[in-house]
Amino acid sequence: MPEARLKKILSVFEGKKGGLVSILQRVQEEFGYLPEEALAEIADFLRLPASEVFSVATFYAHFYLTRRGDHLVRVCQGTACHVRGARDILETAQYRLGIKTGQTTEDYTYSLERVACVGSCAMAPVVMIDDDVHAKMTPLKISELLSENRKKVNNDEGPISGLEAKETRR
Repeated sequence: MPEARLKKILSVFEGKKGGLVSILQRVQEEFGYLPEEALAEIADFLRLPASEVFSVATFYAHFYLTRRGDHLVRVCQGTACHVRGARDILETAQYRLGIKTGQTTEDYTYSLERVACVGSCAMAPVVMIDDDVHAKMTPLKISELLSENRKKVNNDEGPISGLEAKETRR
């Protein structure tokens, strides 16, 4: 972990009281997650026990202690999406990416998350890749979307796993 980047973040908070959550947010923005070494250094900087910093970092669901993929795939599982086949879409995404929900691909390209609701119920079922919302998804559409996205990311012409998805009946 490059210490210079962390020291630059911490310098913004020099002489200020509190700020733990703000520091954690900035560190995660910089590194994509909260490295263990950074948590220890933040604790020293704020003169807090390391257990308190770790406690705050693990309390909030939006902080990650392990490296995440460069692209976040979120599959909505809210009621509107659920009744329109979100489970099959999530299963297809898991299959195509070769990971389970909450995991990251070995090459750190993708992380897959199941989310309760993205607030786009009229377009259900919904998948988000990074900040892009994809509406009216089906297992076939998520498979094609992931293949297209992989091509853009890698300039690769092949599908993610070399396997084609099949449209499932609902």
